[in-house]
Amino acid sequence: MCAAAFARRLDRDRYDITLIESADIGTVGVGEATLPHIKTFNDMLGIDEARFMRNCKATFKLGIEFVDWGRKGNRYIHPFGTFGEAWRGLGFHHYWTRARRLNQHPAPLNEYSYAVMAAQQGRFEFPNEDQKSIRSTYAYAYHFDAGLYGEFLREWATARGVKRIEGRIDHVTQTATGDIATLTLASGAIISGDLFVDCSGFRALLLDGALNSPWENWTHWLPCDRALAMPVTRSGDLASATRSTAQAAGWTWRIPLQHRTGTGYVFSSSHITETEAHDTLNTNAQGLADPRLLRFRAGRRPKAWTGNCVGIGLASGFLEPLESTSIYLIQVGALSLAELIPTTPGPTDPRLAAEFNRRSDIEYERIRDFLILHYHANGRTGEAFWDDVRHMAIPDSLAHKIELFRRRGHIPAYKDGLFSPDSWLSVLAGQDILPGNYDRLADALDPDQTARLMADLRERIAGQVAAMPAHGDFVSYFAEAREEMPA
Repeated sequence: MCAAAFARRLDRDRYDITLIESADIGTVGVGEATLPHIKTFNDMLGIDEARFMRNCKATFKLGIEFVDWGRKGNRYIHPFGTFGEAWRGLGFHHYWTRARRLNQHPAPLNEYSYAVMAAQQGRFEFPNEDQKSIRSTYAYAYHFDAGLYGEFLREWATARGVKRIEGRIDHVTQTATGDIATLTLASGAIISGDLFVDCSGFRALLLDGALNSPWENWTHWLPCDRALAMPVTRSGDLASATRSTAQAAGWTWRIPLQHRTGTGYVFSSSHITETEAHDTLNTNAQGLADPRLLRFRAGRRPKAWTGNCVGIGLASGFLEPLESTSIYLIQVGALSLAELIPTTPGPTDPRLAAEFNRRSDIEYERIRDFLILHYHANGRTGEAFWDDVRHMAIPDSLAHKIELFRRRGHIPAYKDGLFSPDSWLSVLAGQDILPGNYDRLADALDPDQTARLMADLRERIAGQVAAMPAHGDFVSYFAEAREEMPA
């Protein structure tokens, strides 16, 4: 992914890009869930969407469904879209909160989201480009086979001049100042360069192995440290949302692809054994292969850019896949580096590294807080794991955000950072954190008029969603380039 981003963004007359990778180091390849930014990335590369869908066995994604998180029996969807409409410039949830306080009995918040209603019914179609249309209020992402996507991007990058070298790094030579000078491969080949990008995953062969870049541990906030992953046979209608189901010591996922479904169990080894997790996973799904065990720890490297080495992806940090942020963090890291990359050979300007690290800090910390919210806001009493994460001390930044919402329904919006106020609203309300009051600007609109507007909005969403094609039919039509849309 990084090589493709650099091939697209960098001046090829000025930069030579070399990709070192080994076919011996495989990927899990059971399915990857993404965020809408991946479409922007593919569009930037000029990738044909239908070809991408076919090659990567991709399906569309409107959001993430959370089952049993707030409490057992509870479910909600974090949609890639808005809730309601912002009347007179004020967020819809303020009007919804006022209606509840006035005992007008508004419908559940989910019923005012186009993306939620479409995902609940397993439907999909492309958003409308007309910003006045209710069908313009959502975006979409993909589910795809991560291994196939990696091959797809490798082919794209090498066709545009990226040099690929097959091999494994055996030794790193450093300069007197500590920068990386050369890489020696297992074959004996020696690779030199001006800037090295460490995409070696959890091993962080350059950042950790050579440069000893420090690691900031976040496992006291995000205690899940293991995952079992496996592919299963696809059954039933093709879902248009990822599903995350809370379990005794973590959560299981379901990622629907065209040809199969990816599933797995993310869990805390302090609360359940690997054998118990294996049994839970097999109870919920019959695998096409034995589950693969992954070990990890939540955290990040505050200096992802150290010297003349930049860590991207798992080499720079890890946040569990609960909100499908892994590929996003690779994408944003690669594009940030392409923007800040030195224009001349020689020592790296420390100001460039500092800016890259500042941006990385913002991304990781705001995603971290959003993930912690899911765990902290649970109501699953009497279970050791869930009791522990509900009672844990949380970052001040998250505590401030929760209290601000509880008191007045306000959700701070930041220029930088991934998740929008509607994303925060979906999880807060979905897990029963509701505001005790609302912004008084809502009182400028008559309550009865507001009730009529809300009823009309809900009716329009329901009617248009009912007319959408089934997700499976749309994928077949689009990916296979059929001439007519199935009825």
